[in-house]
This record gives sequence, C-alpha cells and structure tokens, in this order.
Amino acid sequence: MNHIIHWKRNFAILWSGQFLAIAGLTLLVPFLPFYMEELGVKTPQEKQLWSGIALAAPAVSSAIASPLWGKLGDRFGRKLMVIRALFGLSLCLCLMAIVSSPLQFLAVRLLQGAFGGIVDASSAFAGSEAPEEQRGKALGSLQSAVAAGSLSGPFLGGIFANIYGFRPLLLTVGIITAIGACAAGFLLTERIRTQTKESPSSEVTGSVLQAFISMFSHSRTRGFLLAGFTANVAVFGLVTPLAPLVESVARKPDYAATWIGFLQAALWTATLVSAPWWGKRNDRFKVERNYRIATILCGISVVLQACVINVPTLLVFRILQGLTFSALIQSVMFVIIQSSTDTNRSVRVGAANSVLVCGQVIGSLAGALITGMFNPSTAFFMMGTVFIVSACCLLQGFVTIPVLSFRANKR
Repeated sequence: MNHIIHWKRNFAILWSGQFLAIAGLTLLVPFLPFYMEELGVKTPQEKQLWSGIALAAPAVSSAIASPLWGKLGDRFGRKLMVIRALFGLSLCLCLMAIVSSPLQFLAVRLLQGAFGGIVDASSAFAGSEAPEEQRGKALGSLQSAVAAGSLSGPFLGGIFANIYGFRPLLLTVGIITAIGACAAGFLLTERIRTQTKESPSSEVTGSVLQAFISMFSHSRTRGFLLAGFTANVAVFGLVTPLAPLVESVARKPDYAATWIGFLQAALWTATLVSAPWWGKRNDRFKVERNYRIATILCGISVVLQACVINVPTLLVFRILQGLTFSALIQSVMFVIIQSSTDTNRSVRVGAANSVLVCGQVIGSLAGALITGMFNPSTAFFMMGTVFIVSACCLLQGFVTIPVLSFRANKR
C-alpha cells in the first residue's frame, strides 16, 4: 500500500518536472530566428542557418551522453539522474538568457543535450518504480506531459516574449525548473535495489556497448528499435514541409502562420488526450499489435495530408496523426523496459534514446532535402510511407538480419 502511495507522488513529480522541462525548451523554438537577430545575426539566410544548427545541436550531444548517464543511473540511482536532468536544463535555460552571440548560444544548446535528458531519465525511473501492471499507463501518461509541454511552451513563449522579452522569460523558466529539481530531490522516493540471482554481475558491470549489442541481438528489441528509429525519421521529416504545404493549400496565404500554429496545437492536443489511452492498452494487449495499428493509421493520415486541397481537411488528418503517433515512442520504451533488469534498465533506455535521436536528426535532414528537391506534398507522401515501413519492422522475419552474436556473460 505504501508503495502505491509513494508511486502516485513520484508520478506527480515526474509529470510536473517533465512538463516544465519540455515547456521551457520549446517556448523559444518557433522564435529562434528572432532571438538570433537579438544575438547579432542580420541576414535572413544566416538567421535560418543558425536556427537550424541550434535546433539540431542538442540531438547530437544527447545521442552521445544518454547511454552514459543511463549507466550512471544504474550504478548510483535513477532519482539522481532525474535531479541531474532538471538542474542541467535549468542551468542551460539561464545560460541561454545571458549569451551574447550565436556561437555561445550553440555551445549552450550542446550542453543542453549533454546534461538534459529528462525524458529518458523519467522513463527509466518510472519503469523501475511503477507497479509492473501499470508500466504502460505510466509511460503513456509521461508521454502526455511531453505533449502538454510542447503545446504550452510556444503558446506561452509567444505571449510573454512580446511583453517581457526573451531573456527574462528564459531566466524565469530556468529558475522555475531549478525549483522543480529541488522538489524532486526532496520528494522523489526510490526503492533500495539489491542484486539478485536473476541479475548476473555481468549485467551490472556491462558497458554501454554491451547494452547496444544485447538489444540488437534479440529480435524483439531489435525490431522495436528499428521501428522507433524509422518512426522518428518520418515524424521529424514532416517539420520542414509543413509550412510550405499550408501556404499552398491556404486560401489566404497571409494567414498561413496562424493556421500552422492552430494545426500544431491540434496535433499536440490529440497527443495529450490519446497517450495515456495507448499506455493502458500496452498494459492489457500485445504491444506489437498496438504499435502496428497506430503506425499504419498514422502513416495513412500523413499520406492523406499530401493530398488535401484545403486547411480544414488538413486539420482533420493532423488530429488523426496526433491520436496515433502518441502510441509509438512510448511503446518502444515499454518494450525496452520490459526486456531489462533492475540493474541495467537506465543504460538500455539511454541507448534506445540514442537510436531514436539518430532518427530525429536523419529525418530533419531528409525532410528538408526532399522538400527542396521536389515539393512539400511529396515529402508528406514519402514520410507517410516511412511510417508504414515502421510497422513492417515488427513483422516476423523482417528484422532477422545478420548481427553480432553476443552473450552478456562472455568476456
């Protein structure tokens, strides 16, 4: 009974911390070109260049650092990693408020990727502390925190940046995030973990490389990692072509920016509502089935977006995309957590996050390249097809590829 009470309190803190962190990180994203101008960048081409580099930078450092932090979490405790992530993001937000050049801003964004990682830190903590029969629900609800933060951040940024400016806003959010980190330090409770006979010593002392090899050596985890990687390629490949697609179908192109904001709000609202539902389904039904259904529907919705002729129809398909995409990444993490032990859970979650982040980077580049070479409709059609390929990654035999054989206890 006490464990259930502690878990409910833990979950409230995790959800709040993740919401604060995501909202703080996304409040500046749509307005990066304006902040670059404030940092001294003059031409529109340079603003776009620096903004694009700054957006991609955290993904690069996060892909490197996530498994290392995960390894430390397995050794010293996952609560410590949640606190570290929140304090790291707090520090970076405060530093963003005082930088004076785009190069300094880029350096801080790299630090953000390296010392942040609140999503995988929270996932590893929840996967260890949540009751086993509620792990899917917990991960789904944490996914809703990401959606809520992504929805609220740009909205609040647009309002308060005009009133107070970017720098005071970043500093304020950084301080609030630091308060959240202190709350996590005082209120989060973590069970004392003991090594059991089912947890061989090699699982404790295994390297990050061993975590990668172990996951790719098993067909189920390999399939979900490839599926998640492919899904991230697809969803981030849609970022660049969205604006020109809206401009091409809007009857009044001057209102395209307003429509884009409305479409993004609808997408994240649908994700916020549906993510816990998919999490509960993962607790009750086979994850592979849920993933296939969600991914195929998501892919169809994206392909149909390539064919729309007006914005209201595009809105309907964006909502369907949000309702189904919310199932994907949480399902990947659910399987990774299921396949782990209490002594290697964090490093496996971190390693999985690195794979997913690589998909994010490749998708962003591919989306921009396809849009530039062809048109936004072609990019949407191709990315919808990639979503459907993601579902195929879980078909029997599809992921039976030559891999290095590895046993965790082999030296």
